[in-house]
Parts: sequence; structure tokens; C-alpha cells
Amino acid sequence: MTRGQGCVDLAGRLNSCGRDPAPGHRGHEVSPGRSRTPSAPSMNSARWTLAWALLLPVLLAGCRPTESPGPTSTPSSATQRSTAAPSAAGHPPVASVDDLRHATIGVLMGSAHEAWVVKNLPEATLRTYKTVADVNLALGQGKVQAALYDGDVLKVLMREDPAVGRLADPVFTFGVGVGFHKDSSELRNQFDAFVADLRGDGTYDDMVRRWIDEGHTELPDITNRGDRGVLTAGVSDVGLPFIAVQDNRLVGFDIELLTRFAAHLGRELRFSNMDFGSLVAAAASRRVDLICSSIFITPERQREVDFSQPYYRMETLVGVLKSNLATPAGATTDNAVPAPPRTWWERLVTSFQSNLVAEHRYRLILDGLWTTILISTLSVLLGTVLGCVFCLMRMSGQPWLEWPARFYIALLRGSPVLVLLMLVYYVVFAAVDLNPVIAAVLAFGMNFGAYVAEIFRSGIEGVDRGQTEAGLAMGFTPVATFRHIVLPQMLRRILPVYKGEVISLVKMTSIVGYIAVQDLTKASDIIRSRTFDAFFPLLLVALLYFLLSWVVSALIDRLQLWIDPQARHIPGAASPGDTVGTTLEPAAALAATRVAGRKSR
Repeated sequence: MTRGQGCVDLAGRLNSCGRDPAPGHRGHEVSPGRSRTPSAPSMNSARWTLAWALLLPVLLAGCRPTESPGPTSTPSSATQRSTAAPSAAGHPPVASVDDLRHATIGVLMGSAHEAWVVKNLPEATLRTYKTVADVNLALGQGKVQAALYDGDVLKVLMREDPAVGRLADPVFTFGVGVGFHKDSSELRNQFDAFVADLRGDGTYDDMVRRWIDEGHTELPDITNRGDRGVLTAGVSDVGLPFIAVQDNRLVGFDIELLTRFAAHLGRELRFSNMDFGSLVAAAASRRVDLICSSIFITPERQREVDFSQPYYRMETLVGVLKSNLATPAGATTDNAVPAPPRTWWERLVTSFQSNLVAEHRYRLILDGLWTTILISTLSVLLGTVLGCVFCLMRMSGQPWLEWPARFYIALLRGSPVLVLLMLVYYVVFAAVDLNPVIAAVLAFGMNFGAYVAEIFRSGIEGVDRGQTEAGLAMGFTPVATFRHIVLPQMLRRILPVYKGEVISLVKMTSIVGYIAVQDLTKASDIIRSRTFDAFFPLLLVALLYFLLSWVVSALIDRLQLWIDPQARHIPGAASPGDTVGTTLEPAAALAATRVAGRKSR
């Protein structure tokens, strides 16, 4: 069993363990019968905890068998390995680009590599990935036969991972530029003049030597007064030598170039780290002042944004696993050096050190965790308030209130939350300098509110109409009738489904990286782009999301116990044999007892 197959098998078993069906599914109406007892969620959580405890050591070990570590290639031969037969993954050996006509090729989403493959290799299977780390993972696991990279980025990857090689000849060469909004010609001209000055005084050549030729990773100290406003730069951590996160700060050739430019202007520099595919949209909608991430200047991009003069020329190279590379006849092969076998504990310690301890990367996880909690909490509060409002409008009986509520609920429930998130950030508030966290809260809160409105409505309609009439006949006002008779029963009915929606919302926040918010998922992407280790960061983030969901479930279970008179053994509550929603006397008597007690005090 291969590493990837083992992970899929384990993940499938884990996913089938202790699954909680109906309450968490969208669109399910609340049953008019009795809600589940709180013991079921706790048993479910116990099964989940046991499953994670048993499988986590195996998963953290990378799902690799320790009995046969296999040989690893020496880093000395980066581009050649002689193979006469198909590789272990079943791919035929690759000697040139012509061998990729029917291959599966991985590219970065929104890159010029994607357009080149579509045009020049139309019969190939193209797979696009959101980050360079995902491209690296797909190549390493054999999910793609080859991947297109910026040449200098691939060279760094080959130094870090000896299993990766490349085809000798570059595929194409493009000029790299900085993108600006169409109306920012003055800023673009200032940048062009600044780069010309850097070339003239030798600073540019020194930057190329340090970052690209020698592989330095230290950003020099650059003094900036920062008294002439703010310069916002949209970037994407595509990897060294251009942009990467090190010690929780952005470094690289492009970062130094922008830092020097901001100092030249006397403007404070602020970075917005987003997905590569979102850069052009961010510049076109004025979310940022400029974009820079070794971006190829192509006609398609020039229709949306203006580019500076090329400040660098970049080769595109094809990355292939050395085990898939074929060399011409008579070529020598590299000497394979067997890697000493390591136990799963040794691999776990190494992964922990490189992914969390080195460069203080645990701070990225903590920052991402706080951002996820903040967005989830505010979205739940906003969505609950919106749900109450639209539920009242939906049940008002007034067409001028009911039909707008119907339209809102249908529209939000029928729209993907990712599309809503992008519309809120890039379209609705395009002209406003809106914090992306606030945009995320608005999008998730609006989506959550549409579901909550229907949950509330179904819970209210599930309470027998006769109980409301009895409350009014006993002298209760309509508000008091709803508060003391309808609301307690409604809450007991809806909380299981409401809990499922809250947990779904927490997990949905993993997409906020599309609008440059560094949440848990984005933090794992940053770590993977530096360590080239896919398993530990992803499994750590999955575990943290599981813990968040478990905490949310426990809190709502406690709330359910607090509002349930049967669980609290309140005198006058319905007996276990009564059916909630069909017996009138217990709820009305309990409400009357409470009101009478308050009046006597």
C-alpha cells in the first residue's frame, strides 16, 4: 500500500467512526417529536476521541511503513536518473516535454503555467492547485506526473527535497512585473524609475546575488520614515527566493524590493498575503495598491491591471520526480544511498521540530486559531440575530415583510458561501477599505442567518397551536405566552439542529484564506510551503478543528441541559412519559407557576 492510499484508507475509517447524522445536516426540518437526550452527543464525542487517539500516531508518522524505507537519491544529481521501466507509481519515464502530451500535470491556480499547458498540451490532464505547497505535495505523492514551476523556485525545492528533479530545458521565459490598478499610472511610473535607480547603483545586482544565486534568507534592515501614508501590497508566498514566511515574517527578493520601494516613497508598507489566484482581482478592485509575487506579464492579466516594466526574467521549468526521469542512452546514473530506517516516533519528533519549533512556526498556528475562533464567534452572533429578524418577518403574515424574507432565505441558502465571501469582499465593498476579517464575519453571518431563520420557524410551528390559545385564555399577554410557553419548547426542539449548523460554520471558516485572512488552514499552507511536509500541518489543523467542534458541541449541550426542565428536575415539568408538543397541561401549568411565583415576590 502506498503512502497516499494508506492515508485515504485511514481517513475513510476515521470519517465513518461516530458520525452524527440528522442534526448537523443542512435543510433538515426539526422533528415534532422529543429531541435527543444529551447523552448521545457525549457518546459520539467519546467514539471520536478514541478513534483519534488510536489513529493519530500512525497518521503523524506519515502513513509510511517502517519496514522498507527504500533508497533516497543524493542531492548531487538534481536533474537526471536513468530508468528503463515505468516508475512505481505507474508513470512512464519522462525525457522531454513531448513525453507529457498525455500526462497529468500540476500547476498553480491562476498562473501563466496553466494557460501554457492548455494551449500547448491540450491532451494532457491539467490539475490546478491553490498553493505551491499543494503542487509539491501532488508531485511527491505521484498524483501528477509533472509540475510546472518558476525556475528559481524549483531550484530551491530541489535543494530541499532530493527526490525532485527536472527536465533540462526551460519551457518558456516571461518577464516578471508588479501589477497596479489601471488608474495608478503615477505609482507605476515611480516604481519603474525606482528599479532603474537600483540597477544603476548596483543594489539590484546585490539583491540577485544574495537571494537567487546564493540562497540567502535574511532580510536586511531598511530604514523607512513611513510619514507619507500607507502602501498596501498584495503578495502570495510562492516560496523562496521570492516570497516566503520565515520567523513569522515575509522574506524574499520581492519583499526586499517592495520594502525598498516603500522606503523610497516614505510610506508605511503593509502586506496582504493571499492566494495567488486572487492577486489580480485584488489589484483590479483596489483592495491593494500593487501586487507582486513573481507575476508573469501576460496579455490576459494586462487587460485587468497595468504592469511595470519587467524587473526580472523568469524561466519556467518542469519538475519531475527523479524516479520518473529518463536519461539518454549511455548516461550515468546517480548512486542511490539507502536511508537508515526510522521509527514512527523519530519521524514524529522530526516533524514536530520542523513544523512547530523551527522559526517559531507554532505562532502561526496560534494566530490562525485565534482568527478562526474570532470569525466563528462573531458570525454565530450576527447570524443568530439575523435569523431572529428574518424568522419574524417570515411569520408576520404581512406580504411586504414575508416575501423579502423568503427571497433572502432562498438566495442565501442557494448560494455557495465561497461565492458570497468573494462578492462581499471584492464587489460589494470594493471601494471601501474593509478589514477582511469583517468581510468574512458579514458573509458567514448572512449565510448562517438564512439557515437559522428556517430552524427557528420550524421550531415555533412545531409547538401545538392550542398551547398558545390556552396561554392567552389564562390571561397571558401574547409576549408572555411566547416567552413562557412557546419559547422553552421551541429551544428544546431546535438546539440539536442549531448545534450542527454552528459546527458547520466553524469548519466553513477554513475558506477565508481566499480573501487574505490568515486562519488555521492558511497557517498550515504557509508552514507546508516552507517545510514541504504535508501530513503534520494538515493533521494538526484537522485535530484543532475537531477540538473546536467538540468544545462547541459541549457548550450547546450544557445550554440544552440548562433550558430543559426535565433535565433540571423542575417541579411541575412534564414527566418522561409525556410527549412534548401533544400534552397541553404541563407547559401551561409550569408557565403559570413561574409567573405566579414572580408576582408573589
